[in-house]
Amino acid sequence: MSQDNLAKLECTECHSINYYSHRNKKMVKERLEVKKHCKRCKTHTMHKETK
Repeated sequence: MSQDNLAKLECTECHSINYYSHRNKKMVKERLEVKKHCKRCKTHTMHKETK
């Protein structure tokens, strides 16, 4: 995985980093927001991209 295109996805409820994803920074300017399953919360929650 290339480090410059790597995005960490953090749970909005418990603030744990559960997923890593790629994104094209030239095409997508805003941060990613995806609804995914959190292992700590054990539910589907919104995950936002962190720095």
